[in-house]
Amino acid sequence: MPEGHSVHRIARQFARNFVGLPVHASSPQGRFAEGAAVLEGREMLQAMAVGKQMFLEFEGDTWLRVHLGLYGAWDFAGEILVDPTIASANGRMGQTNQRGTDLDGVILDDAGENSLTSIGAPRKTRVRVRMSEQTKGLADEDAEWPPPVVGQVRLRLLTDATCADLRGPTACALQTPDEMLATVAKLGPDPLVGDPAEGEERFVRIVRRKPTAIALLLMDQAVVSGIGNVYRAEMLFRARLNPHTPGRDVPEEVVRQLWRDWVRLLAIGVETGQMMTMDDLSPEQYRAAMASRDDRHWVYHRAGLPCRVCGTEIALEELGARKLYWCPFCQR
Repeated sequence: MPEGHSVHRIARQFARNFVGLPVHASSPQGRFAEGAAVLEGREMLQAMAVGKQMFLEFEGDTWLRVHLGLYGAWDFAGEILVDPTIASANGRMGQTNQRGTDLDGVILDDAGENSLTSIGAPRKTRVRVRMSEQTKGLADEDAEWPPPVVGQVRLRLLTDATCADLRGPTACALQTPDEMLATVAKLGPDPLVGDPAEGEERFVRIVRRKPTAIALLLMDQAVVSGIGNVYRAEMLFRARLNPHTPGRDVPEEVVRQLWRDWVRLLAIGVETGQMMTMDDLSPEQYRAAMASRDDRHWVYHRAGLPCRVCGTEIALEELGARKLYWCPFCQR
């Protein structure tokens, strides 16, 4: 499932390329035909993410709520701001968390946009990026426009220059302003929404009163927004915290450390497009880590392999119907 960094990147793509413009909306699949008819021709006013959910505001007091869930993704085409991660994923945003970013092999233009220093500052390209399962890579400017619909597209949003296709979401619904605010109110704090200091206090207050295992609390979107299976495992290892520790038994300074680590890791994820959780890498190690999950994480997806710190075999168990990876020695 896409974690918070991916959803924030998608919201920023909409903010850059759709907000302030009238949008044509359609449902090629037909499952969102009534909602698309409501959105048709309206100007998009705002794009925002809270954790794993995205909200697009349209004129007429109408919000579109999208939760990608396990299978959802957005495919972008046209005049979009492309960085190496988007290019490596052929424009797909959502199910791109572990595909990797090729920093050396992706050449976008002559301005060095594939360099380490340029990550997070994508340049707008007028070359149309074709992003379906059948059509890969960069196409020329004479490519068919708008791009043909491929597969089951729940919702297509289209301006004169940019196209966004939504496939397989768990939720795609229209909301009133009050309904949107009620949805957000049920979500835990997100470091990129509101005051991070207030978010920290709220997070600490909730965790410190719960008997639930900290590994489950970090995945509870009512406790904290945006953390999924990857970030959960990595944050607990970075804190050297046993995942089964009840929240109320985690020292307050450790809970605060978890929040501040989430603030940092989320910012890195939004900037790079990858869940980079290892620090102090050389340029060569960084390129390898961006390209491959095997070089990017401390414990996630490393069951049976030696811990990078102590050599103990990384454990795998099921907790809350999700796989949990951790080091029994480092996280005692």
